[in-house]
This record gives sequence, C-alpha cells and structure tokens, in this order.
Amino acid sequence: LATAIAAQVGTGNLAGAATALIGGGPGAIFWMWVSAFFGMSTIYAEATLAQQYKVKKDGEVTGGPVYYIRAAFKGTFGKALAAIFAILIVLALGFTGNMVQSNSIGAAFSEVFSARNIEIPSIVFGLILAAVIGFIFLGGVNRLASVVEKIVPIMAGIYIVGSLVLILMNITALPGAIKMIFVGAFNPEAVVGAGAGIAVREAIRFGVARGLFSNEAGMGSTPHAHARAKVENPHKQGLAAMISVFIDTFIILNLTVFSILTTGVLDSGKEGTALTQAAFTKGFGNFGDIFVAVCLLFFAFSTILGWHFFGEVNVKYLFGEKAAKFYSILVIGFVIVGSTLKVQLVWSLSDFFNGLMVIPNAIALWALSGVVVKICKQYGKK
Repeated sequence: LATAIAAQVGTGNLAGAATALIGGGPGAIFWMWVSAFFGMSTIYAEATLAQQYKVKKDGEVTGGPVYYIRAAFKGTFGKALAAIFAILIVLALGFTGNMVQSNSIGAAFSEVFSARNIEIPSIVFGLILAAVIGFIFLGGVNRLASVVEKIVPIMAGIYIVGSLVLILMNITALPGAIKMIFVGAFNPEAVVGAGAGIAVREAIRFGVARGLFSNEAGMGSTPHAHARAKVENPHKQGLAAMISVFIDTFIILNLTVFSILTTGVLDSGKEGTALTQAAFTKGFGNFGDIFVAVCLLFFAFSTILGWHFFGEVNVKYLFGEKAAKFYSILVIGFVIVGSTLKVQLVWSLSDFFNGLMVIPNAIALWALSGVVVKICKQYGKK
C-alpha cells in the first residue's frame, strides 16, 4: 500500500491540481472528484485481479495487468494485448511520466532561487535528482521498499499540516471556493469569465486527465505493487487500493486545490507548481515557496521510484531480467531531459501516453468483471 500511495501521491497532487484549475477552471475539480469516486471501484478491480493472477518468477512474487490480460484472453490476442500494455506503461510512466516529475522538481526549485535573484538552470536539479535515483535503482526492490516506506508518511504528514494551516488562515474564503467548484463544473464562464475560453468540455477533460494522473485508478500501474502484498484474500487488497485513491484525491489533492482557491492566487498568471507556490507564499511569506518545493521533492521523488518499479516489471516481462539495468539507465536519462522541457509539453506527452495505456487495461477489466464480482461476493460477506 505504501508503494502504491508513493506512486500515486506525487506531482499530480501539487502541480497537477494547479494545471487542472488553470486549464479547466475550478469546475475541473468537481469532475476530478467524480472520476476518483468511480475510480475507487476500478482500482478495487485492478488490485483484486493482480492478487488473483500473480505469479512467482525468478524467486519473487510479481503480477499486474500483463498477467491478468493473459488470463482474460488466451492465445495470440492475449499475448499481443499484454505486450502492447507493457510497452505503453514503460513509455507512459517510466519515461514521459517521470519527465513530468523531474520537470516539476526543477521548476519548483528554480522558482525558489529565482525569487531570491539567483538563477540556476533546471537541468542542475535534474542532474542531482538523476544521481540520487540512479543509486537507489541499482539497489533493487528491497532498497526501494525501505526508502519508500520512510518517505510516504513524512511527506504526506508535513504537507497535510501545512495545507490545513493555510486553509484555516483563509477559512472565510472556503464557502466561496466550494461554490466556484460546483458552479464552474456546469457553467465555467460564470466563474472564470467568458474571455478565458473555458467550456464544460475543458472542465471535464482537465478534471479527468489530472485526476487520472494523480490517483492512477484504471491505468494499470498500481496493480504491480498490490500484487506483491501478502494478504488473506484478494478482496482485502482491493479495499486497500480503494483507500489509496481516497487518500490521494479526496485528501491530499483537495488540500492543494483549496489552498489555491482560498488564497485567491488563481488569476496570478502563474501555472503548474509555481501557482501552488504562490498560494503558500501568500500565506507563509518567503518560506511558502520553499515549503512547497521541499514537499514536492519528496512527492515526486517517491513517485519516480514507484513508476520506475512499475515499468521495470513490464520490461522484465518483455525482455527478461538482463534488460532491467538498461531500462534504469534510460529512465535516468529521461529524468534529466524532463527537467529542461516546457511544462505544457511534458504534461501533454504524459496525457497522451496515459490515455493509450488505459485502453488494454480497460479491455481486460471488462473481460474479467465477472471474476471481480465473484471475489467481492465470496470474501466481502466475511
């Protein structure tokens, strides 16, 4: 569960929430809630199927969509669909997804130093990040687990406390912020103005896309972590997976949203991580942007570790154990490149590959829906 949450709670919770507010207006958050609500059922299915069809390979328990896709469709079609998914998740999370993470870290720290008239290129932060994750990647899964289990509670706890303090400082603006979300979901122009060019379509699109990037429900990524858990039955791991979506979207991501809306910085001209930093700077002064940058470092760093692991499982499935090291080197390269690119470019690439990755996973979930219902009925009664 810690590994799954570490992968889910990342840039999407800070920068993703901000880009959703800019691209789709406050109404995008309503559609993010809707997608996350139904996403809890989707991720329940993913986790139970990952447990149901996990295998022992090279002395380690492994599992994920490639294995339950093969179970859903026998023969050539199943093999082809599993291979397509494996390739797409490597592209979506291992490469372009991790570019978003490093890009956000670089942008956050560049904003901190720029505000103090110190110009440091984003690639410097990308190189430092690449060096640290390279050391961890070479340590294998056990080192990954030991790092993640320490980072997750710390990063979540600090950010939750800081966000709550900020929201409480502006508590009188909270009712207005909630109203903006519900009105903007169906009439964006009433909230952001006709000149912004945001329609209901954009609110839905950015809400669902950023929600998906954040909680990963239905993408087929977190089942790789849930497959490794030792549980009494698949149903229990399905419930744990539902909890991870709730923590990610309905708690942590909402704290970012209300921090931005209650401080009134939405029209500041900032975007991405810089918008979230503007909210905390308004509340905490010069410490605000540093606070967000440090929290984002932990959030994005743990996501990089989780997403590297998810991609690695599929690289091994496709090419065997020996390809894992080469894959890790490529991920490190993409982390460095990602820190140098424009914010909108890396998010667009990530949205594109995430959308493709969902398709084969969704086909398998549909085909195995009867199995999921059977598991729920069998163990849910207990």
